[in-house]
Amino acid sequence: MLDGRRILLIVGGGIAAYKSLELVRRIRERGGSVRVVLTVAGARFVTPLSFSSLSEDKVYDNLFDLTDEAEIGHIRLSREADLLVVAPATANLLARMAAGLCDDLATTVLLATDKPVLVAPAMNVRMWEHAATRRNLDRLAADGIHVVGPREGDMACGEYGMGRMAEPLEIVEAIEALLVAAAGDAPLAGRRVLVTAGPTHEPIDPVRYMANRSSGKQGYAIARAAAALGAETVLVSGPVDQPEPPGVRVIRVETAEQMLAACRDALPADVAVFAAAVADWRAARPAGQKLKKQSEEAGPRLELIPNPDILKTVAGLKDGRPGLVIGFAAETENVIENAREKLVHKGCDWIVANDVSPDTGVMGGDANTVHLVTRSGVRSWPQMSKAAVAERLMTCVAQHLGQAVRAAG
Repeated sequence: MLDGRRILLIVGGGIAAYKSLELVRRIRERGGSVRVVLTVAGARFVTPLSFSSLSEDKVYDNLFDLTDEAEIGHIRLSREADLLVVAPATANLLARMAAGLCDDLATTVLLATDKPVLVAPAMNVRMWEHAATRRNLDRLAADGIHVVGPREGDMACGEYGMGRMAEPLEIVEAIEALLVAAAGDAPLAGRRVLVTAGPTHEPIDPVRYMANRSSGKQGYAIARAAAALGAETVLVSGPVDQPEPPGVRVIRVETAEQMLAACRDALPADVAVFAAAVADWRAARPAGQKLKKQSEEAGPRLELIPNPDILKTVAGLKDGRPGLVIGFAAETENVIENAREKLVHKGCDWIVANDVSPDTGVMGGDANTVHLVTRSGVRSWPQMSKAAVAERLMTCVAQHLGQAVRAAG
């Protein structure tokens, strides 16, 4: 619940601004209060009167309002809130935030705040996928900005894809989780979480290697979500181009054997989440020199041997096994059935299963559709951003550990 919590809602200029009216209502029905900063572009979609009526407070829209600025109003707005929420966070707003601009009330408040900031991106799918937006989001993540959504669906422009703003209830859930963490009574405080991410690179010779198609985005998002909920988090990462999550200890490795060794060294842990796409095989005898192409027709013969099974090894430990071991099952067919088999074969507690067939765009993409498979059943989640998947998964982990403590008590 949000009893007594103060939310400063910054509304950007996108068609999704109408959803922010519902967001105000949802926050207030949970006991929170809302002040609204409406951008000039946002006011083209929703009127100040609408937000004022729902929030029962003044709507702020002008950096140079003489009455407010006589009291340094933008500082007061940023400091009196418990949390700042940007919804919708347009591509333009995200870019200005990443650059540290402060040329209107919204961006000035964001630069002046010392409170947590949550953004709910909303934009056309091409804008969402553009390299500039990706760079801006990476910069904001490195700065500690939290993200909820976007989701996939139909858009006002008639296109379909990622870019729809998260639904108001999803944003409220993210708000509640962040406020719990910021209050110091984070549900994973005192817990240690181990996460693996990315691919492994198995050398064939000094310049060639075998690998899986993994960007590491999901594993990094999980580590970020665990740290946000107060956990001491260790991330064992294969070779990826991802910014280090704030407050997370990152151990970088290349091969599966190195990843297993790093995981062993990181134990004990309360929770272990194995999101890395570990190569199943490696060359039995990697060449010491670059293999030369001897013929236009025949390639070199490679003898492959199995890599260590990191998930199965840690789940099978008699001493030092984490209390909750979670694996990932990236499947191209029979997703849930294969995940159930993997749950039993690996000896883990949960499996997060997803479809990575080529037409899904999951490998390397920003969205995921997953099924949480446990020994008691299956929970299928709608498609959402990998950040949202991570936050929901770690919320489930926190709830599970809390129930275990109450049962033991």
